[in-house]
Amino acid sequence: MTEPVQLEAIQEIIIKASGLFADRQAAAHRQTKGVADYVTEVDFSVQTFIRENLAKLYPNIQFMGEEKDNADVDMDGLVWVLDPVDGTTNLIHDYRASAISLALLEGKEPVLGVVYHPYLQEMYWAKKGQGSFLNGEPIHVSSATTMPESLIAIGTSPYYKNMAGQLFPIFQRVFEDCQDIRRSGSAAIDLAYVAAGRVEGYFEKDLKLWDYAAGMLLVREAGGRVLGCGGTDLQVRAVAGVIAGNPAIAQILADEYVTWAQQPLL
Repeated sequence: MTEPVQLEAIQEIIIKASGLFADRQAAAHRQTKGVADYVTEVDFSVQTFIRENLAKLYPNIQFMGEEKDNADVDMDGLVWVLDPVDGTTNLIHDYRASAISLALLEGKEPVLGVVYHPYLQEMYWAKKGQGSFLNGEPIHVSSATTMPESLIAIGTSPYYKNMAGQLFPIFQRVFEDCQDIRRSGSAAIDLAYVAAGRVEGYFEKDLKLWDYAAGMLLVREAGGRVLGCGGTDLQVRAVAGVIAGNPAIAQILADEYVTWAQQPLL
């Protein structure tokens, strides 16, 4: 089903939409959706632009976006899944670590994933069974096999500050055993960096589907693994704990550090 999808056209839409990130006035106009959860005029504008242009090319493919009611979406069919600004808090502060994340799901499985980091002009993409690429060049996960040789990205789940007491002891243990930790504020960027071998692993609890759908495919097509609660390969869920990495480090994180990975799936 991905053959009719014109990757270059989709990338062009995303690059044009990313120009809206530069509107600092729009970025300053924000609404609060929840604890540390914001939406700006940029989020709405990017989503509208991409949705309208995808609809022109593929009118029969459904659309799921972070900034809309998705109750009408049939997840068993073909669905675009968009995070128009992954890293909205970063955008508000002009921290320059935000991305556009777009996935195409078929039968609840990502078959196309695109993550664009406009500040670095880095376009990551993957098609199921065809590998992962950065600006047209193949990428692959790191070959590290131990924590002491690994750089690990973490997500602090800022929307759920009540979980800090559970999560920060995990961060400390990981920090003590690995080379160092990183926190970008964008799950899409962190997953893309895993795929590119820039970090050996990444984990965050309770990500939304639009946060990880594209990045999950990037990692898997780059030779890595993406695990969920129970330490098994992650299946698409509306909200999921995510552990990603090269095969060795993802499994070590799930088995030895990330306590919620040992919990059974609900």
